[in-house]
Amino acid sequence: MTPARPEFVPDPSQSREEMEALQREVAAAATFADDFAFDPAAVSVGRDTALTGERPLVAGVDQAFLDDDRAVSAVVCLRGGEVVERAHAVTDLSVPYVPGLLSFREGGPILAAFEALDTTPDLVVFDGSGRIHFRQAGLATHLGVVLDVPSIGVAKNLLCGRVEGDVDGRPEGWRAPVVANDRVDAPTGTVIGYAYQSRQYESNPVINPLYISPGHRVSAETTVDLVARLCGGYKLPEPTRLADAYADECKAKV
Repeated sequence: MTPARPEFVPDPSQSREEMEALQREVAAAATFADDFAFDPAAVSVGRDTALTGERPLVAGVDQAFLDDDRAVSAVVCLRGGEVVERAHAVTDLSVPYVPGLLSFREGGPILAAFEALDTTPDLVVFDGSGRIHFRQAGLATHLGVVLDVPSIGVAKNLLCGRVEGDVDGRPEGWRAPVVANDRVDAPTGTVIGYAYQSRQYESNPVINPLYISPGHRVSAETTVDLVARLCGGYKLPEPTRLADAYADECKAKV
């Protein structure tokens, strides 16, 4: 799978000002509304006999780091609960981690893993933010636009924006909008994602919510519904959970 919009491929040699300018162009090119051919109700990681027809192909993306200078990028594709394909790439890292500029550190390595992929996913789930980002162009949005694929960002921590509600100790299934504040390049109050409690215990340890946002070609509301269908009893969506395990597996062999 190769870039559909190569002009947006993140370039780690750019200055910070150039990187931020590119992110604003990416956000302008992104579609934060549903634009996909599959039925969201057909997305599942279980063996739901009520579902008929072919399930959408959903890819999960994650990385493991060999050291400060190299990463293993992993992509795992699932159709229903079956792993259809796995691909990875071991690449150098050109720049350090800077909050808000993750795609310039990890984007190239992730695209290298996608180039090793034979199948074309219907949906990609990234371990990172999408529209919940200072310039509305987190990793899931940036690479979703580059590949022109429906994509979702699933982050463990809130990068920016404001949750409309208290997130502490919420029950499983709870969700609340994340809205733009003065740290986000969007009108104040714009819904840029959701906090979602994918799993919870009745007692300690308390599990924190996920922060889910549109990458590209998926609306904020639909992202939560899709992630809920992909978690399969775990906190994290199954595609990214398996991509994390595969990245660690590949790292152990390098």
